[in-house]
Amino acid sequence: MRRVSILGATGSIGQNTVDLIARNADTYDVVALTGAGNIGQLAADATRLGAQIAVTAHEDRLEDLRAALQGSGVEAAAGEAAITEAAARPADWTMSAIVGAAGLAPGMEALKHGATLALANKESLVCAGQLLLATAKQHGAQILPVDSEHSAIFQALQGEDMTAVERIIITASGGAFRDWPLAQLADATLEQASSHPNWDMGQRITIDSATLFNKAMEVIETREFFAVDPDQIEVIIHPQSLIHALVGFNDGALMAHVGPPDMRHAIGYALHHPKRETLPVERLDLAAIGQLEFRAPDEARWPALRLARETMAAGGLTGAVFNAAKETALDGFIAGRIRFPHMAEVVEDTLTQLSGENGLIAATMTLDNVAHVDHLARTAAWTAIDKRAGQ
Repeated sequence: MRRVSILGATGSIGQNTVDLIARNADTYDVVALTGAGNIGQLAADATRLGAQIAVTAHEDRLEDLRAALQGSGVEAAAGEAAITEAAARPADWTMSAIVGAAGLAPGMEALKHGATLALANKESLVCAGQLLLATAKQHGAQILPVDSEHSAIFQALQGEDMTAVERIIITASGGAFRDWPLAQLADATLEQASSHPNWDMGQRITIDSATLFNKAMEVIETREFFAVDPDQIEVIIHPQSLIHALVGFNDGALMAHVGPPDMRHAIGYALHHPKRETLPVERLDLAAIGQLEFRAPDEARWPALRLARETMAAGGLTGAVFNAAKETALDGFIAGRIRFPHMAEVVEDTLTQLSGENGLIAATMTLDNVAHVDHLARTAAWTAIDKRAGQ
C-alpha cells in the first residue's frame, strides 16, 4: 500500500485531497493528518482514513483532539514541532497544504526523508525556493506542483525541451472586484472580498485572489520551479478560469491546459503521477461555454504584480519579506484595521524599508535566516498597518 500524509488536511486543498484518498481508501496507508482549529473535522477524517497520527497546530487544543479521537486508535499531538515530526514519519507521498510560511519547515522535513512532495504551499517556493529545490535534489525527493496554474504548466511541458520555451502565461480570474471601478475599492468589505466568482476556496486565498497577491506569488513560484527568466512570465485575466496556464514555444505554438475550476484535478494529477487516473471532476461542454475572455491586467488595480517583479529583481531573501508582509497585510484587513487597497501599500512599505538592509537580504538562505527575515518583515508590516489604521 502507498503511504500518504496530508499536511493542512482541514483546509480546502486538504479536504479535496481527503476526498480523493477516501474514494480509494483500500490502496492507501494514511500516516499523518495535520490541521489547525477545526478539531472535529481533523478527528473525523483521521478516524475515517485510519491515520496513524492527527496533529493540530494549536497546543491548547490537544485535549480536545484526544477526546475527539477517543477509541479510534489514532495518536494525537499538537504544536508546530509536532507537525514537523509528523512530516518526518516515513511516507511515499506528502501533500503540503498548510497555509502560509508555517508550511515551509514541515515540507522540508518530508523532502529530507525522500518523499514525493505535492506542493500546494506556494509560500515555500516564494520564501525559500532555492533551499527547497536543493533539499529535494540532495535527498532524491520529488516536488510536484499542485497550484492549478503550475500543475497546468508542468503538464504542458511533459516531453518538451525547456530550451524551446519562449513564454509562460498564467491566468487569473481577477477575483471579486475585477469589474469594480477603482474608486470603489476603498469601500470593499471583508465579506465581499471573501467571495470568489469561480473557485470554492478558503477565505485567505480568496482575498488574495481579489488583490492578485495570489497571482503575484504564483509568478515568483513559476520563476523558482521552472527556472525561467522573469521576463518570460506573463499574467492574463481570464474570467472563466477554464484555461489555467499556457506555454509558448519558439515555433509560435501555445500549449494550453483547459479544465474545470476544481482543485481535485491538480491534486489527482500529483497523486497518481506519472499515470493519469479517472477523477470525479466535471467534463467541459465547450459548445455550452461558447467563448472565452482574456484581458490584460491593470497594474493600477493590481499593484501586487509590479511588487512581485520588484521582489524577483531584488533576489536573495526578498521573497521572504514579500510573503511575510503580504500575510500580515491580509491579517490587518481581516481584522478591520486597514482598507482593501492598503494591503498593497503595506507590502510596498515593508519591501522599501527592508531593502535597505542589504546584508540581511543577501544572507545565506537557511531556514533560520528565512525565519529571521520573516519576523522582521511582519514587525515592519504591522507598523505600516498602524500608520493606516482608521484611514
